[in-house]
Amino acid sequence: MKDKVCNIVSILIFLFIIGNVNANDLQVYESLTFAEASDLAILNSKDLRHSRASLALLEEAWRWGLRAYFPRISLSASENDRLQQFGPDSFIKNYGVNLDQLLFDGGRTRMSRSLEKMELNLSSTRLDRMASETGEAAIAAYRNVLSSRTILEIRKDALVVLEEQIRILNEEVTLGLALGIDLASANINLADAKLGIYSLELDLIEMEKQFAEILGLDYLPVLTEKVDINRAIVLPEVMMTTARARENNPELVEARYSITKRQAELKYVSNSWIPTMRFTGNFGVSGQHYPLTRYNWSVGINIEFAGPWIQNRIGFQMGWEPPHDRTAMLQNSLTPLPDPASSIGKNQAKLALELEQENYALVYERIARIAANALEKYAFADQRRGLALQAVELGAERCRVEEVRLGLGHITRINLMESLIEQTQREIAAIEAATALLEAERELERFLDLRPGELESFASEILQRRTE
Repeated sequence: MKDKVCNIVSILIFLFIIGNVNANDLQVYESLTFAEASDLAILNSKDLRHSRASLALLEEAWRWGLRAYFPRISLSASENDRLQQFGPDSFIKNYGVNLDQLLFDGGRTRMSRSLEKMELNLSSTRLDRMASETGEAAIAAYRNVLSSRTILEIRKDALVVLEEQIRILNEEVTLGLALGIDLASANINLADAKLGIYSLELDLIEMEKQFAEILGLDYLPVLTEKVDINRAIVLPEVMMTTARARENNPELVEARYSITKRQAELKYVSNSWIPTMRFTGNFGVSGQHYPLTRYNWSVGINIEFAGPWIQNRIGFQMGWEPPHDRTAMLQNSLTPLPDPASSIGKNQAKLALELEQENYALVYERIARIAANALEKYAFADQRRGLALQAVELGAERCRVEEVRLGLGHITRINLMESLIEQTQREIAAIEAATALLEAERELERFLDLRPGELESFASEILQRRTE
């Protein structure tokens, strides 16, 4: 009985934990901001997961490269059997242990590992840029959905107004106060408005599906961001913007990594003439029968000079074969002109470094122009939003005037409906201008390596420093 109660309690606790986990997951996806959409798209990107996994494997292989600093030990075993027609047969068994340890190579192993690490850093930087592009795709899809939803609401509201005007116009035609041709024109305008709404709804459904696919979700959560046509902006200074861009811009960061890598490659090639010194040692036992009674050992030093014009190997070894034999050996091997073509390696490394430095200087100077252009584009987008907002306000005033003129009999109701349709286009243009402002703002944030929504705080911080 006690065991059954324990099992039931365990099951209830498990279900409670699972319920809390599911509730937390749902809470995570209840609403979504620009930054959260970017993070979610990056988190659920299959390509990014595969690239991260590949990079992790490369980093693990690089860590195992430390093996080059440690001695290499090899074991050997052999048996040499000889059957002779005249004389005794022999069955010689040999077992040995060999050791090879790098003593000095002019730092080439260390530099080689440094180059590999720099290549991993470059790969990590490219992966970060790939993640940034994935996040930007999510933010762009977010903006498109917001803009389309807002425009759809405007069109639906305009459709309600048009239907009301057509209802009134229909009564006026019945009473003989309006012409039938005006009612026909109004119905055509209404059909066009309904067709536009239907087409926009289809496009919006496709946008939402694509957005959910980018996020890795089955359905879209509540989008908390809004297209605010009345939102004021704070424009950062050109000098501070340029300074931050030159410090944190991803393109410049990658260019700095490339220069450091080329410098290390040049140093590696320049030190290729430094000789390599290795220590070797071996110990072996032999005999015809077990237990084996004979043994020997030897130690030695191998020095190698390798260059494009000459390659020389010098080896010295000494040992002992008890009880009386001692051995010593000196060996020298000289190879002229092993690889003359490699003599241009240093010049190639210099040219590659100079090219990277020139590219960096060009990018460094171009960053200032791009920063100024991005700020100018951001300011122009805000001016466009302001002009579109003024057009909406003036259009609303014109619609009120047209209603008065309709009451005085100066215009027909179809003229008022045309003014209302024009006002709808102005409101849509204002939404498009506000969306373009969001796009320009995000482009500037991305250029400065800022997260979505951080441009305002960055500009405010600059302004606060000036006031202080």
